[in-house]
Amino acid sequence: MQERVILEVQDLSKSFGTNTVLDGISFQVEKGEVVVIIGPSGTGKSTLLRCINLLTPPDKGQVWLDGVEVTDKKNDINRCRQDIGFVFQHFALFSHLTALKNVMVGLSEVKKTNAEEARRIAVMELERVGLAEHMDKYPAELSGGQQQRVGIARSLAMDPKVMLFDEPTSALDPELTGEVLNVMKDLASSGMTMVVVSHEIGFARSVARRMIFMEKGRIVEQGAPDKILKAAEQQRTREFLEKITELYGE
Repeated sequence: MQERVILEVQDLSKSFGTNTVLDGISFQVEKGEVVVIIGPSGTGKSTLLRCINLLTPPDKGQVWLDGVEVTDKKNDINRCRQDIGFVFQHFALFSHLTALKNVMVGLSEVKKTNAEEARRIAVMELERVGLAEHMDKYPAELSGGQQQRVGIARSLAMDPKVMLFDEPTSALDPELTGEVLNVMKDLASSGMTMVVVSHEIGFARSVARRMIFMEKGRIVEQGAPDKILKAAEQQRTREFLEKITELYGE
């Protein structure tokens, strides 16, 4: 039986001046599905994620999350964003707050959760990403991988319906990359719906149900990882994957 669609993007477009960054992007994500988006730098992948939760408002198109149109101006975007976790490339933690407080802040300020319950949830999510021993440390006292895991815990604490990851390991060295990818694999195993912009082909091969290759603001090709990686239909997809393999040795 087909899983129900939880995220739908239809004809999403975005330009900055004369530069068209997204040119009519449409796709669906089913509940529990992991989708990995790949493509050259500057092709609109990060903008796509930011448009999904309106950090960057699209010029045209619609986004639905669990049947609610996020892009409908009548809907409360702040309420919609609570259901969309976002993990940034460069961590985006509050430097003056401990790991625990960074995870608690959304619960306290956005969901208005009482302090005791917010702390309980924050501790649980930090334990989930393997940081129970570091919850009282400040971001400057944590490695890049640990900071990114705090960012993941912060998103999880809001109990999102979908998690968006914008190149979550690109700022990390290989050892720290493994820490973060292991947490993401555990999330995928638990049934979390995830849309991941990443060039980690090994992660995509082992975890993703679908890969999307984007270029120049459009979807060139999409399909199961085995199909995309071993038998891509489009020449441009094959050329890109060859370059990625040369660079990263996947």
